[in-house]
Amino acid sequence: MKGLMMDRPLMISSIIEHAALYHGDVEIVSRTADHKLHRYTYREAHGRAQQLANALTDWGVKPGDRVATLAWNDFRHYEIYFGAAGIGAVVHTVNPRLFPDQLVYIMNHAGDRVLFIDPMFAPLVASIRDQLTSIEQIYVLSGTLDEVEDPDALPGLIPYEELISGHSPECDWPVFDENTACGLCYTSGTTGNPKGVLYSHRSTLLHTLVVGQKDVIGLSSRDTLLPVVPMFHANAWGLVYLATMAGAKQVMPGKNLDGESLYRLFEDEGVTLTAGVPTVWMLLLGWMKENGKKGFSTLKEALIGGAAAPRAMIEAFENVHGVSVCHAWGMTEMSPVGTTGNLKRGMDDLPVEKQHDFKSTQGHTFWGVDLKIAGDDGKELPRDGEASGNLYVRGPYIASGYFGDEDSSDAFDADGWFRTGDVATLDPGGWMKITDRSKDVIKSGGEWISSIQLENAAMGHPGVKEAAVIGIHHPKWDERPLLVIVPDGEAPEKASVLEYLSEKVAKWWLPDDIAFVEEIPHTATGKIQKIRLREQFSDYSFPNT
Repeated sequence: MKGLMMDRPLMISSIIEHAALYHGDVEIVSRTADHKLHRYTYREAHGRAQQLANALTDWGVKPGDRVATLAWNDFRHYEIYFGAAGIGAVVHTVNPRLFPDQLVYIMNHAGDRVLFIDPMFAPLVASIRDQLTSIEQIYVLSGTLDEVEDPDALPGLIPYEELISGHSPECDWPVFDENTACGLCYTSGTTGNPKGVLYSHRSTLLHTLVVGQKDVIGLSSRDTLLPVVPMFHANAWGLVYLATMAGAKQVMPGKNLDGESLYRLFEDEGVTLTAGVPTVWMLLLGWMKENGKKGFSTLKEALIGGAAAPRAMIEAFENVHGVSVCHAWGMTEMSPVGTTGNLKRGMDDLPVEKQHDFKSTQGHTFWGVDLKIAGDDGKELPRDGEASGNLYVRGPYIASGYFGDEDSSDAFDADGWFRTGDVATLDPGGWMKITDRSKDVIKSGGEWISSIQLENAAMGHPGVKEAAVIGIHHPKWDERPLLVIVPDGEAPEKASVLEYLSEKVAKWWLPDDIAFVEEIPHTATGKIQKIRLREQFSDYSFPNT
């Protein structure tokens, strides 16, 4: 017997439609590429998203087409989130921090037809335009081409405002299967080429509903959210959707993420909740200390994710500035929030030091995310806080495969649980603590660096016989790569190796130091023993840190 409930599919368009109807006068504030503040309301944003939907439809965008963005957090990027997804297209947010070769691979693999870019990324796109095989049209997120340094380098470039001008601010949002794809994000958290995570309308709405719970992120129409996490980083952790659903005021910081710029926006716009990676908060806390600032007028909570939050950071926010910290963990494959460090019933009475013990872990899960740990034999391990095993997840908004990858079986166990690549403990209360990583990746400032790709690049240098890369703790970036080299004859100059690598990988991937050794430890099958290498450099610290 079926229930007698209306069958209304979960649609991305319903979120902004709701905000326009019931929170229409609430502001969205953006710092744009020209450093000016732009203000409008949910009602106006909805109208412009509908203009965009009509414009894209008239241009020829069809359901399932990928619409890519290379942009920071601002109102035009926001409109693409809803305008493109609302007509059944797939919003593909691309990370502009990636090396050009990676950008080319990602956009070609995705088969993007349309690309929207911020003006400052025009030179980058011009340098790779000839290699982008599927892009048919590029739009710049501006009013005119005057904001573009050299518009002639991108023939046919059209300003966003020209695209939507003349189109109706009203449309009947189409209704279709809620399992239709709405978003695409590529993760470099695995070895080899980046892999695409394809979100659906259903998974996105479910994730938004769940993370809106008070015990997870918790957001109401009385809040003001400033998402420092970029909209190209796992869809800004879903916060753009959550704030819109709640009808909260949104403040989008653009590209200026320095301590002073963020502090001014927090104070001037009455921000109550913010979210970002630890590196950003180090800059903010450092600026406040240097300038004698203590506390905030309205800021109550900071969500920290993307990398482990140092205990000192949690203590500084809470003890010095009176801001509660929620330490969260997740992955692009998880939509992405998977755990939260908010305290559970009875924990408010614990001593502050004990509270910080819990908040320093990766937190506890919530409905929609199941966790388990297992040994290398696949057998589940006890949740006793002591046993350490490979961490697996499953749930209705967790990836079941990768886009364009016919065989994603290596990412899942026999029962369909997703292999996170992390090694962790689980305690009886559901608190999870990551103790290691099984994948050879390095997390720097919330972004992943593939050690294998860096090793392969280094091996091309004529003075390198063998190379290995391991992550070393860094007080600012969480981890930074140490390149370990067996020289081919006389050891090359470090500067020459770094110069060589600078043409092969992104600047922020470059190792902070190079160590020369006589040999690198191997297993019996010839694989590099990263565990032994980490033990060998366990007492190492980077110069000037």
